[in-house]
Amino acid sequence: MSTVEEDTATQFGTVDYVVVVIVLAISSAIGLYYRFTGGKQKTSKEYLLADGNMTVLPVAFSLMASFMSAVTLLGTTQENYSFGTQFVLINFAYILSTPVAALIFLPVFYNLKFPSVYKYLENRFGVYAKMTASLAFSLQMILYMGIVLYAPSLALSAVTGISFVGSVLSVGFVCTFYSTLGGMKAVLVTDVFQSVLMFACILTVIISTCIKSSISEVWATAYERGRIQFDNVSIDPTVRHTMWTQMIGGSFIYLSLYAVNQAQVQRLLTLPSLKKAQTALVVQVPILMCLALSTSFAGLCIFHTYKDCDPSKAGRIKTPDQLLPLYIVEQLSQYPGLAGLAVAGIFSGSLSTVSSAINSLAAVSLEDYIKPHFNISDKKSSLLLKILAFVYGITCVAFAFLADLIGTGVLQASLTIFGVVGGPLLGLFTLGMLTRCTEEVGAVSGVVTGLAVLAWIGFGGPKPPPPKLPVSIEGCFVANQTVTTMLSIMNQSETSMLSILDQSEASIVPSMVDQLQTSTASSLLEIEPEYFYLYRISYAWYSFIGFVTTFTVGILVSCVYTKLAGKTVLVEDKHLATFLRRSDGNGQFRENGKVHEKEIKV
Repeated sequence: MSTVEEDTATQFGTVDYVVVVIVLAISSAIGLYYRFTGGKQKTSKEYLLADGNMTVLPVAFSLMASFMSAVTLLGTTQENYSFGTQFVLINFAYILSTPVAALIFLPVFYNLKFPSVYKYLENRFGVYAKMTASLAFSLQMILYMGIVLYAPSLALSAVTGISFVGSVLSVGFVCTFYSTLGGMKAVLVTDVFQSVLMFACILTVIISTCIKSSISEVWATAYERGRIQFDNVSIDPTVRHTMWTQMIGGSFIYLSLYAVNQAQVQRLLTLPSLKKAQTALVVQVPILMCLALSTSFAGLCIFHTYKDCDPSKAGRIKTPDQLLPLYIVEQLSQYPGLAGLAVAGIFSGSLSTVSSAINSLAAVSLEDYIKPHFNISDKKSSLLLKILAFVYGITCVAFAFLADLIGTGVLQASLTIFGVVGGPLLGLFTLGMLTRCTEEVGAVSGVVTGLAVLAWIGFGGPKPPPPKLPVSIEGCFVANQTVTTMLSIMNQSETSMLSILDQSEASIVPSMVDQLQTSTASSLLEIEPEYFYLYRISYAWYSFIGFVTTFTVGILVSCVYTKLAGKTVLVEDKHLATFLRRSDGNGQFRENGKVHEKEIKV
């Protein structure tokens, strides 16, 4: 039996490669355009915040594209293929959480206009709170952008025949090129272009399936094979996906990404008014939901295509993440350029996510690590930002190759880091904006405890494998041929055995087989591992657990510390959510019934 690479490499033709090259060239051209137009990226404000004069729609698309990476496209399709549609309920979390992000967190960040969101933590708590959060974010994004480049390149190279090294270098170079030269304007505009390609990728899967089979047939297949699942309301936190994990846990995941994440807040600050920034945050929700729902349905389309011949069971792919690339080359390659367009859509997911990471890391490095120690002019800041962006782009490529050398363990570890960091950081910012009693010792204690607890749960093990839904290989020609051959060999062996053994000896054989099967089954039952409870908790609760731990410990430690030290925490109104502010607009505020002319903080 030939390998997947041998079977499918020739199906990705010259025209497909040309389409991919054109897409990468257009992204590079956008970077060049913004390097030599407008302000030519000569100020840090233009480079990081696009001079604050962007329009709503490009920012809305960019917010969505940063969230929906190539890993998400590959993962969501195989999620619905392997585990069913329960995951889809996370879309309700987007609706529930957006008002919280837009009305509570965004006004504080927008009014302060700090290029780095962690500057807020320094002003609200102190430098230690800022550095703890900033370093956690930097580690998170450096590892994650390497994975966002590594995972799709690996999946595509295994199925389409595209070189893994070529994929990493080309996508990494192009992304670094336009992010470094064009700054935030180039990132936002390329995100719009890449969003269209991501939609094109998913829609080609859906349309090509529905040409051969109707939507009702796809749905019927998914229903008959147990993929349609929306009604799991279990309150057991160890169940992987339920209504509660997706709506409650998903809300905290969403807020950690859209309310306090540097990359997303930085995009919102490119708009000229708070109202427009809030509008962009709201507008991106239906765009995000359209792509998320389409990607989920694409997973059902792929399942319908392979319903009787699962590629993993048949040995045609090595990992479930290769399902989407396999479908692309097998079902779309008959139309010249269409497979290339779909692959370009997957690459676009990598480009949009990595470019946002490069730009946000450059902003954090300049504002949090360099400027506090060196006096740098704005002109030099712009040059330094370009150097930082280039360095982070090269780092992204290096981590992609490092992941390939170490193996899949790094993939799981890095994705876990992405979830582990979000919840505690959300808790830290919430302490700052929604409480008056929290000070720096409590805030730092809370976030460190939250990170430690989630690192223990996230990295601890062993963890139970997620229970996949059953698949079939009854329709696989190669599989049936193999089974037939095995049965023939077994029959021949049995005939030979019986010809040698006499009747009494032959009668012993079934008994021996029965005993062996019983013994084997008993042994398997005895060695079934017992998993520690915390390691069985669904990953969807990680952000929630990190938030609650950080928030609770932060308040408790602050109360104890301020009482023992005999201090009163006075917080500037601009650092609090608007509905908690006491300022009369003239610099005065009320604390314990007294009017103070100047606001003070501990």
